Amino acid sequence: MDTTKIMKSFFALLLLAVLSFLNHYSSFAVNDTTEVQLNEPRTLNSGLFAIANEDTSNYITIGGALRYNLYLEDYGGPIKESDSQFTFDMWRINVNGRAQGININFEYRFYPTFGTHFVKQGWLGYDFSKQTNLQVGVTQVPFGLLQYASHNWWFQLPYYLGLEDDHDMGFKLTTSRGNWDVHLAYFMQADPNGIAQFAPQNTARYSYDIIAEPSEGLSNSETNQFNGRAAYNWDHGSLGSTELGLSIQYGGIYNSALNEVSDHYALAPHIDGTYGNFNVKAEYIYYNHNAQNDHGNPVDIVQMGAYGVNTYDVAAEGHMYVLGISYSKDVDWGPISNLTFYDNYTYLDKTNEIFTDTQHNVLGMMVTAGKVYTYFDIASGKNQPWLTDNFGEGLGAGVNDPRWKTRFNINIGYYF
Repeated sequence: MDTTKIMKSFFALLLLAVLSFLNHYSSFAVNDTTEVQLNEPRTLNSGLFAIANEDTSNYITIGGALRYNLYLEDYGGPIKESDSQFTFDMWRINVNGRAQGININFEYRFYPTFGTHFVKQGWLGYDFSKQTNLQVGVTQVPFGLLQYASHNWWFQLPYYLGLEDDHDMGFKLTTSRGNWDVHLAYFMQADPNGIAQFAPQNTARYSYDIIAEPSEGLSNSETNQFNGRAAYNWDHGSLGSTELGLSIQYGGIYNSALNEVSDHYALAPHIDGTYGNFNVKAEYIYYNHNAQNDHGNPVDIVQMGAYGVNTYDVAAEGHMYVLGISYSKDVDWGPISNLTFYDNYTYLDKTNEIFTDTQHNVLGMMVTAGKVYTYFDIASGKNQPWLTDNFGEGLGAGVNDPRWKTRFNINIGYYF
């Protein structure tokens, strides 16, 4: 029997059972938490434009961001004039609101340097109670460390394999009970295509996904994905807090040339601890893409892509070890209110013995000044797909005995 159909039916029955339970017990009576949040000035004033009725049960806020990048690359050999640039990184529009008890959250991004624009997220939501809500649309996949596994602007390596801050099209149910946070989700497909000027349209997206590449004999794409995430939170009083969690992901890989679906899955235990001014993030990720080429043969790599840039090879199976630490210090230096120092590291152990492993490290500092956030990052990598003159090499077979390649990057962002 088709495993995907079984999982689909199971999830549908589970979702119906949960919704029936929510409606049956009075302790889950509808109670909008957003009304409480909107009473705080920081929420009403967080956007460029905001309107709310008198009791703030209906409202809309419109905001966005504007970002610039200044960087210097050292990828081996003499440094050329083109290795240092000041670029227009991104601008975006954000809309948040509520009408008649239905929430909306929408973000659209434009990247002039890459000639691309796309939806990052766009969902409708309903709060069953203070503890439980449902989101429908393009929403963040509940996997691993949330919202990010990183402290820096470059993310950690799981992002470039679609396992950090991933957004897909589907349904997500979130509930909190005591010290537990639980997510259940079903995603029919990856996030929708945007517009790409320099690459195929299916690469115009925020999240890294498996992308169909018929010219490479890999007409694969993601479908029917199920996610479960549970996290337990300890409050240590004045000492801080700790979250321990476990995430499971299972879905299909559809080959349009064969009209067949194979499977892929991932597993990730994680820890996220805040102790005084320190924050520690750590997780282990195992993933396995049981993909096939257009002739029906199993393959050692899949093609992934995003940002309107050509796809690159990713090892079909691997183990990732993620560790990040940060230190936050409030200051009173004119407009500067906070300095956050961090170091984030990931090691990717590819199970294919002839492939060369990947390393990724970002050492840096974030400076907060009002609504301006500036990241100073020293991003380094061995077989990292972006930190190289030859874009896309590294996450597949890689190269033997690679040197560390480094990019000093300053990202200046105004968020309104």
